[in-house]
Parts: sequence; C-alpha cells; structure tokens
Amino acid sequence: MTPRFRSGGVAMLAGVCALVALVAHAATGAAAPPARRALVPNDFYRAVAVSDPRVSPHGHWVAYVVTVNDRASDQALSSIWMVSWDGRERLALTAPGAETSAPRWSPDGRHLAYLAQPPGAKNAQVMLLDRRGGNAVAITHVDQEIGDYAWSPDGKRLVLSMEPVDPLGEGKPAVIDALHFKDDDLGYLGEGRTWHLFLLDVASRRLTALTEGAHVNDTDPVWSPDGRTIAFVRTREHGADRDGREAIEVIDARPGAQPRELIRPYAPNQQHLAWSPDGSRIAFTQGLALKYYAYMQDHLYSVPVAGGPARALAPGLDRAVMSFAFTPDGKDVEITVEDDRTEYPAMVDLANGRIHRLAPPGPYVVTSLVEAAGHTAVLYTDDHTLTEVYALDRGRLRPLSRQNAAFLAGLRLGAVEDVGFKSGRHDIHGLMVEPPGYVPGRRYPLLLWIHGGPNGQDEHSFVLDGYQFEPQMFAARGYVVLKVNYRGSSGRGIAFAKAIFADWGDKEVKDLLAGVDALVRRGIADPQRLAIGGWSYGGILTDATIARTTRFKVAICGAGSADQLATFGSDEYVLQYLNELGAPWQSPALWIKVSRPFFHADRIHTPTLFMGGTKDFNVPIVGGEQMYESLRVLGVPARLVVYPDQHHVFTRPSFLKDMATRMIDWVERYDPAP
Repeated sequence: MTPRFRSGGVAMLAGVCALVALVAHAATGAAAPPARRALVPNDFYRAVAVSDPRVSPHGHWVAYVVTVNDRASDQALSSIWMVSWDGRERLALTAPGAETSAPRWSPDGRHLAYLAQPPGAKNAQVMLLDRRGGNAVAITHVDQEIGDYAWSPDGKRLVLSMEPVDPLGEGKPAVIDALHFKDDDLGYLGEGRTWHLFLLDVASRRLTALTEGAHVNDTDPVWSPDGRTIAFVRTREHGADRDGREAIEVIDARPGAQPRELIRPYAPNQQHLAWSPDGSRIAFTQGLALKYYAYMQDHLYSVPVAGGPARALAPGLDRAVMSFAFTPDGKDVEITVEDDRTEYPAMVDLANGRIHRLAPPGPYVVTSLVEAAGHTAVLYTDDHTLTEVYALDRGRLRPLSRQNAAFLAGLRLGAVEDVGFKSGRHDIHGLMVEPPGYVPGRRYPLLLWIHGGPNGQDEHSFVLDGYQFEPQMFAARGYVVLKVNYRGSSGRGIAFAKAIFADWGDKEVKDLLAGVDALVRRGIADPQRLAIGGWSYGGILTDATIARTTRFKVAICGAGSADQLATFGSDEYVLQYLNELGAPWQSPALWIKVSRPFFHADRIHTPTLFMGGTKDFNVPIVGGEQMYESLRVLGVPARLVVYPDQHHVFTRPSFLKDMATRMIDWVERYDPAP
C-alpha cells in the first residue's frame, strides 16, 4: 500500500506496509545502546544512505531518498522521505523498493513525482503523489528505462530522457561500431542503446518524442523559465566520440522541433545545466583541454542562449566546482567547491567573479546543492557524520534529515587528524584515523589506505559507499590508518592534479611512502607492523608499492591492475589512454613503464588479497587475476575473491559485508593488531 497525504498537512496514514515502519524505525532510531561500540562489517545493514535532496517550490519541505541495505532481499532498497524546513517533521512517503529514486516537486508544490516500479511493471515508472490526498499513481506506462526527468514551469508537462530497457536483447549479440563501447554501469554500448527526450502531457498521459537519432544520446534535460525551450546534453557515438566531448543543445518544447548546438565543452564528468532566471544564459561546467581528459577540474561557465562565446564565471578559482544553482534574482550563483580535504558552499558574484564562503570553514564536505524560493539545501558529511540533508541557513549549516543519528550515537569512532609532510620538495597532505582510545606516544600497527581516482581525494567525510567504512573498521581493531592525498589527487588545484600525467605509479608511491615515514618518525607507526590496501586506483597503487618495497607485511588490492597493456580495450578508458599515453604500438616503452608492477612481480614478497567483480568494466577483474596468478607462480601467499554480477562499486549488501570481513581477516592473519 502506498502512503497518502492527509488534508490539512502531510502525514503517513496508518496501514503503511510493515517494511516502511521497519525502515523508519531503523533509520530514525530506537534508543541508542547504553555503551558505545566499534564499527563492524555488519553495520552495512544498519547505516542509511541519504541522497538527492529537492526543496519544494515554496521552501517549506525538502524531499530526499533514503537507501538501506536489506538483509532479507540482499538488495539496496530506497524510499522517498521529506522533512520540513524547520526540521521538526520527518516523514516516509513511500515503501522501500529496488527502483525508487528521483523525487521532483511540481511547480505549484501540490504534487511530488518520483521513479518507482509499480506492481506488475517491468521497470520503473514516473509516480505521482497528490498532496490533497490519495495514493500514488503511475503516470507513465513505458517499456523504456527512464533516466532524468523535469517538470515544465506550468506543471502541465514532463520532459523525460529514456532508452530501451534491453536495447541489445536478452541473449542477442552486441553489435559494436563505436570507439568507446564499454561502460561500467551500462555494459556493452552496442547498437540501439540510445537515449532520447520525450514530452509527457500530465493530464492526458500522452507521450510524444522530442528528439531522435540513431547514434546520439540526449540526457539531462532542463526547462527554460518561460517553458518554451529545453536545454540538454547530447553525446554523439560515431566520429565525434573520439574527442570525449558532450554538446549542450537547446530545442523548442514541441514535437518536430530541431535542436541547436550552443557549445561543445571539454567536460567528461557528469554534466549539469542551469538556466539563469531571466532565461538568457545557461550555466555549465567545463574542464581543461582534451589532452587532460582524466584530470578535469570543472570550472563554472555560462553561455548565451542566443549564441556567442562562453564566459568563465569564477576565473580566479583554481578549484573544482561540484554543484551550482542561480539565486532567485540571477545576480549570483551558489556553488560547492572542492578544496584540500574538504568541500564547502560559496557564492559567486556574477558582476565581478568574486567568491565568498556561505558557511564557516571546517572539516566537512558539502555536496549536491539545490535551491528553491531562497532556501538552499545540501548534503553534509564529516569525519563522524554519515551523509545527511542540511539547510544552508543564514551562514550556518543546520541538520534536517538526521536519518543516522541513533545509529551513530551507539558507535565509538576513531578521531581523524590532518597530517602534512614532505615528499622530496613537495608538500603532501592527508588524514590519519586513530584507534578509539588512542594513546599518544605509543606505536601502532599502520594500515596505509589509498584512495582511488587518481583524481579524487581523501576528505573529512564518512559515507556508506566508496569504501570509506573500512578505515574506521580497521581503526576499531587497533590500527592507525593513514590516508594520503598523493600527487594526482584533486582538491589542490590543476597543477597538483595533473602532476602524474603519463607517469603513473611513480610520484604517487614516493608520496605514499613519505607519509609512512612521517608517522614512523613521529613515533606513531610501528615500522615492523605495516599493511597497505586500496580500491580502484588505490588497488593499482597497492600493486605499484609492493613491487617497489618489501616493507609491508600484508596487502589488499581491490579492483586494481598492474599490466596496463591488458586494460586497453577491456575497460572504459580508451579515450584517456589515447590522449595521455598514445596507442600501445605508438609508445610501447611508456606502456611498459606504467605496467612496471606486473613486469616486476618477481620483486613482490607481500601476501596479497585480490578482489573484484565480474561486471567491472572500470577496472576489469583481469587485473586482479593476472597479479594473483603471478604471485601464485612465484610462491607468494595470495588469494583471489571474485564477486559475481558486481560492478566497480559493489551494491549487493551481503557482498559488502563479506568484502570488509575478508579484508580484516586477511590483514589480521599476517599483521594482527595487539
């Protein structure tokens, strides 16, 4: 049964299914246990992920998505919640489901749309809740997969981006002609896998095609303020797919209209568009030249809808802009900025490009900024706070959702300290997680935990995904955990980010080892009790490090690779390889150089656990298989754990728990904590 709105206010009716009640109880909390305890792998079932905040048009409510790892179904199940702007009222609006996502308010605030899979449907549909009362109803009945969608300003229509649910056909061959033919989430990008825009009349439920084309993908639609035009992102699969660029186009919101290209920026990261309130300009993000495809630091630009060159809105900012929204008067743009180990909210004055912070500096991360009616909501996390919805209210960050409050109240987490040290002549920064009850002056076993990317960073955050639970789990078992933002990381400007261009596994390893040396000199790390591990590029650097030194007693390589030659054509990074390294037959010496861990496998003596998923097209499991086989041939203790049907980031709850448990068991087998 779907929850309803009650006239005179919003409330859950009695009779909502027991699963909603169970999730609400787990998320909002029974009484916290009397004694705090350590974080354990089983907590993947207890923590809650919060995402996709949306402020109602009048600013009274914020809708968002709550995701729990359900033990019974072994799935991640999501539901739509809402919280009042003052934070006093918090309500679950839907039952948890595997396909529930994307809450979107109607312009008058009377309806809330979201995606969910109705009973008997093969895939998610757009569902509609009426605040005046009644159950949610499906307003689409389509066979296609719905991506993003948006309300027209008058509330009469929706624009949807859709593709065939199974474009290749079950059991049919994938026919491929494009250069870039793999995606970690989508799989093989064969013929027929195209996204197009459609218009839905909300009253009649009539659906009409807006864009078409055999080899184009149209996504991320946004309506103009007057409702006449839609801006969207177009990606071409043939010919132009060699440059990795997406076009920003506009089209009249009527069937038969033809799109017009405004600009084709260098922005391989997920693009986001925003209309200025007067409808004259569209804001977007753009990186550097194509050569630095993998080291994009997104800068904020706008382009005139009537045509003309783009303009940088914050030209003096040497940091990435992560999310943005125009203020109601159009004079400023609110943004979130990625800085050294943090992300903070700020305002860009469009008259002069100056930036000022919207909240005091601190060890926290703010993302996913959204605004309506002068009310701004964000996602907030810090070292000991799982991601929650916060209000950005008069210069301060105020908690709203509090989904994990009771869960966190029962935990005893380790303190997190900023660390800095020299690597040669370079200043390197990082974070150190202390065991609960840490005693200064005592030496501890050390785990060097390496972030992925490389263009990512370790921040003051604590999130359910992205392998950030593991450092606190190891700290809880008596390890000091060091997280180093090596050269190549984001957060410190473009020069620092592209310092490892075409030189992988060298400078980063020097920085990682310099961090270990710094903690040994400070009397924190026991030099005889060193462990190392990471996921993705963190796994790649784990291989690179243990091929260079035998200092580490034990290693974990998650979704890593050592022979980069084997990744050409088997992963999703062909554009990066061509632009950064050249083809293997053009620069074989360079390819051998960045594959040094594989060709120096005989120098490895560290017992290593290799892990990965069978559907990982980001860093395919072949990377772990090759290194596992190499160490077995050499007689070095090794284990390979292969998780079926998992992509680069695991989603099956039992596998998340299993993975963390195996990591802990492997490290403690060869380097047990006291």
